[in-house]
Amino acid sequence: MKNWHWIVGLLLITTISLLIEIPVNTWLTSATLSLVLGATAMVYMAASCLLASRWRVIENIFGGLDRVYDAHKWLGVWALVFATYHFVFKANLDAWNSVPIWELPKYWTRLVRQLSYVALGLIVLLALNRNIPYNVWRWWHKLSGLLFLIVIVHWLSFKSPITLTSPSGVWLVSLCGLGVIAAVYKLTLYPFVARAGEYRVTAVTSKNGTLHLTLTPVHKGFAFKPGQFAFLAMKQNGLREPHPFTIASANDESGQIEFLIRPLGDYTKKLTEQVKIGMLADIYAPYGRFKRQPQAEREIWIGAGVGISPFVSWLKDPGAKNLDKATLVYCFNPARAFPPAEHLLGMAQARGVEFVSNDKGLDVLAETMRQAVKKTSPDKVQISFCGPKGLLVNVREIMRALNIPQTNLHIELFEFR
Repeated sequence: MKNWHWIVGLLLITTISLLIEIPVNTWLTSATLSLVLGATAMVYMAASCLLASRWRVIENIFGGLDRVYDAHKWLGVWALVFATYHFVFKANLDAWNSVPIWELPKYWTRLVRQLSYVALGLIVLLALNRNIPYNVWRWWHKLSGLLFLIVIVHWLSFKSPITLTSPSGVWLVSLCGLGVIAAVYKLTLYPFVARAGEYRVTAVTSKNGTLHLTLTPVHKGFAFKPGQFAFLAMKQNGLREPHPFTIASANDESGQIEFLIRPLGDYTKKLTEQVKIGMLADIYAPYGRFKRQPQAEREIWIGAGVGISPFVSWLKDPGAKNLDKATLVYCFNPARAFPPAEHLLGMAQARGVEFVSNDKGLDVLAETMRQAVKKTSPDKVQISFCGPKGLLVNVREIMRALNIPQTNLHIELFEFR
């Protein structure tokens, strides 16, 4: 599912269920719009809690946990936009015969209303503010579920035409109930029931500002597919917060797992400085649905910086087929390249993959894609991309110029926060 599917779909369901309960002659009023947007904001918050649960069924619906987190972010943004209108304009009319579901003293009703808006604003601020240290951001963000409870109390205590047995009441109770269950699960049960394994750091290499980390299972490793990612939580003070990294190795009998990590944030900088051989870690995995397109007549893999990680995993996959139809384009800064282009060239040649070293900019990338189109029709060229958003925009523009369908582009979202 796409982000707009959730945003528009939840809005439509909430709107229809509410309009059923109020007189038709009041539909085109600011009060009705305020009621609809306020209820939808709460639905978006409930859906965000569901998406944050990391339940497999949710990941399957979206086609990858990276998409789930992207939708989670935009649901929060639109919830704040809708809640702002709801906060400003009164969501009640005399014609509605409104009553509260749970009657509280006026002081507490008014206080909860104000706190619910502050709570939602705080949640979105925490989600979008990159200047907050990761360990602080994570623990504050884990409280989002508790803040959601304040919003639910606001709904129950203010006067509205919604009853618990009405269509809108059943809809809101169902979504909010699932959201609360998901929030409680993520806050308390997830570390105990999620698929995880204990690993030991067996090799640490740092070169050109990139950390190459190798870990071996203490007991038994987990199976994963090339291109997936994992949450790494070091059993070390200051490094315990699970952080997502793409797996840069193939699944084999040893269970060994590798990561390529660029120290761009406070957590990754601290990890690069402190990690040592022998340290233990919990790894929660596997996640993600970044898959090859081996049925394509031509595949182009575009990896930029540490976005090369999933393609390294694809190269190492012993079961990979039709690699002779693939071209790997490695976009990198020569001063920060790791692994080195020469190393990747050797790996690619060993698997029969064409390799293009690109430290010159867009011209090399565009020419590679142009040559692929010359060898086959544009609709038969499949492109897999992992890298910064700015480069992704350029890739889309080149595809349009070469008449390669946008549906032939497969991406792994590069950033969660």
